[in-house]
Amino acid sequence: MSSIRFLTPTLHGVLDYAAATGLIVLPFIFGFGGLALWLSVAGGIGLIGYSLLTDYPFSAASVIPFKTHLVLDLAAAVAFVAAPFVFGWGGLIMGYYLVMGGAVVVVVALSNPDPITVSGSTLSSAS
Repeated sequence: MSSIRFLTPTLHGVLDYAAATGLIVLPFIFGFGGLALWLSVAGGIGLIGYSLLTDYPFSAASVIPFKTHLVLDLAAAVAFVAAPFVFGWGGLIMGYYLVMGGAVVVVVALSNPDPITVSGSTLSSAS
């Protein structure tokens, strides 16, 4: 395991549900409206949806491999970073989308998708 990729799937799962809550709640707190509000809410709901189907702790069904989950996270991060430029948002909305997208990139970069091998046995890094 690379020392920089220290986030286990278990910790990643906790961060996913925390981030999803933020994506749903924060736009209301910040007073966003229109597409800026609903894109974030949809992102949060989508994150909950694919997290519930990811093969890691805290899921309801292990349908999506964790590595695929990370690809979905990166796609969402790219969309969030691009959104202010595509839609011409500035100020707080731009900052919010850049920070949220950037944070996801960092979490993905620090997440270890590979199992841990101990004494010839393969364990899930979620153990």
